[in-house]
Amino acid sequence: MYKIFFSLLLLLNVQFLFAQNPLQNMTNRGRMAGGGGTKSDSLGLGFEHRDDLKDSITISYRYLDSIRSIKMDTNINDFYKFFTLPSNEQYLGNNGTAGYSLLFSPFAKAGWDAGFHGFDAYLYTLENSRFFKTTKPYTRIGYQLATNKEQTINILHTQSPKPNINFGLEFKLIGAPGYMTAQNANNKSYRIFSSYQGKRKRYAASFILMGNSVKSSENGGVKNDSNLSDKTYLLYSIPTNLSGPPNPDFRPFNPTVHTGNIYKDFTFFLRQSYDLGKKDSVAINDSTTEYLFYSKLRFQYSFSYHNYIYEYVDNVTDSITYQNWYDTTILRNHYSPSLYDSLKIMDKWKIISNDFSILQFPDTKNASQYLLAGARLENIRGTFSSGSKIYYNIVLHGEYRNKTRNRLWDILANGEFYLTGLNAGDYSATASLARFLNKKWGNVSLYFSNVNRSPSFIYNPLSSFNLGNAGDFNKENITTLKASADNPFISLSAANYLITNYIYYTNYYQTAQYSKLINLLQLSASKRIRLSKKWNWYMEATLQQTDAAAPVKVPFFFTRNRFAYEGLFFKNLNLSTGIELRYYTPYKQYNYTPVMGKFFPQDSVNIHNRPDISAFIHFRIRSFTSYIRVDNLNTLSFENGFGFTHYNFAAPHYIYPGFTFRFGIQWAFVN
Repeated sequence: MYKIFFSLLLLLNVQFLFAQNPLQNMTNRGRMAGGGGTKSDSLGLGFEHRDDLKDSITISYRYLDSIRSIKMDTNINDFYKFFTLPSNEQYLGNNGTAGYSLLFSPFAKAGWDAGFHGFDAYLYTLENSRFFKTTKPYTRIGYQLATNKEQTINILHTQSPKPNINFGLEFKLIGAPGYMTAQNANNKSYRIFSSYQGKRKRYAASFILMGNSVKSSENGGVKNDSNLSDKTYLLYSIPTNLSGPPNPDFRPFNPTVHTGNIYKDFTFFLRQSYDLGKKDSVAINDSTTEYLFYSKLRFQYSFSYHNYIYEYVDNVTDSITYQNWYDTTILRNHYSPSLYDSLKIMDKWKIISNDFSILQFPDTKNASQYLLAGARLENIRGTFSSGSKIYYNIVLHGEYRNKTRNRLWDILANGEFYLTGLNAGDYSATASLARFLNKKWGNVSLYFSNVNRSPSFIYNPLSSFNLGNAGDFNKENITTLKASADNPFISLSAANYLITNYIYYTNYYQTAQYSKLINLLQLSASKRIRLSKKWNWYMEATLQQTDAAAPVKVPFFFTRNRFAYEGLFFKNLNLSTGIELRYYTPYKQYNYTPVMGKFFPQDSVNIHNRPDISAFIHFRIRSFTSYIRVDNLNTLSFENGFGFTHYNFAAPHYIYPGFTFRFGIQWAFVN
């Protein structure tokens, strides 16, 4: 992995050097002189006049299976564009550790699922993969440094050597030693992508090669919450339930996990298509012809290979904790009776998918209107502590899409049905309707989804992580209804989730299924309020309500507010500075089971947190962006002298740290 990364980084550096090659600039000046330049130019003594358009670029991207083209976002007023997690994510207090969204959104995907989703927010996936269109090579490098040696690196490069070819790469590294015993986290992700369209515009291909590595140490939370306010303890010396070593020699590129989760995945995706239809051409000049093609029928083949490894390891086991939490006895080491045996639990999966689809375009001149019908064969192999099993799925799927040529209506309807195999009977059906009214009233949209899905495999008795549960659960059924309105004045949305046969953990390892209907209502609003010429208030608020007896726990009210002084200064200085507050009402936060890497509901602790308070300075000068941020100002306390020790809880017995300083840069290059 490191060889691949550094080789690609070297290629980027070489390309950048060639782009800035002084010999090339001298050649350009020579051509200018030969073309009737000034006398000083002809002597090689003059200055080259800078072309302000030289570094200009037109760049956009689209997601896989999407027809919408999106421009790059250059706004600097939101820190969470640069951070690794969204603003509504609740995580275990250290960047790179497990988390979940405070704004409820169920996992609604039919078919096979391993069941490990605690680290989803950090991962590269096919769904969040982007394909770019760019007029010039584009590189963006980001680096963030935070208190206690936390580091984050982001790299994006894409270029189109020819108008019909694009390729690029992305890389992300999160390295965070943490503030407490056995809390270090290290996540790495890479993605290589490319798209191609033939000169005659009949054949097209795209591929994605990507992988994720998650290494997150687990300490099980503090043993006694009262130690958090005891001045005789530093954070890293407070006793924890899983007492691994504190990793003082933490290295961001080569971490060690003595107790924790190690997840790895690899994906190769290839899609090819060939179109039949009407061809045309336009003569640009005597030597250049632009070929046009209007598709009527498309044959599309998609191949994917996935490899997943989910592992929990503990090399310094605490037998009492495992006995109390997991009803699991850890035996004493045969060679060293004073020590206990290590613990290792692992599931492995390999999945090969072959999908063939046919698309028909009713309107010759509108490629955004089509009807798709297809079938997919999935070959699945799982390896567990008890051995290996081979499964398969045969899936039928279809889609209708129509984004009208006047760009006012956008209609989507799709569905898939698992005909036979491991997940036979699973299905999903989705429909959405969007309408652009006008510039004043913006867009309105409606969305419906119904998913019938098999329980995730972690609940299956064959899984190595299923510690004695029966696993004979019915399929979950999830219905989603959404409506939204987005305009320059305000953005509003409403969602209603209806869930039956919800499966969850009742404690650290035991599972259950909720037979009653879960009905959760969610109302959201966001608005930018101009307080003065330079001061802006960015407001986001969400109300959520469900039955208190349901195993879904959410805060009734969540809000994030930014008060920012913003503007353009000294011609090139784009500045945004101010205060950010995040608050949610008290609720019974989810507890966390380290072995499964999952959150589970609890009814014994109602956590009251202070509002999260941060101060920030963001600025951009041309293509260079920098940000300075101080987090957790809300932890200020004078109870035992001045300090930042009034910690907010991320989960029962897990805390967010005190005062945290972050500094980051992001630099974009147009080569």
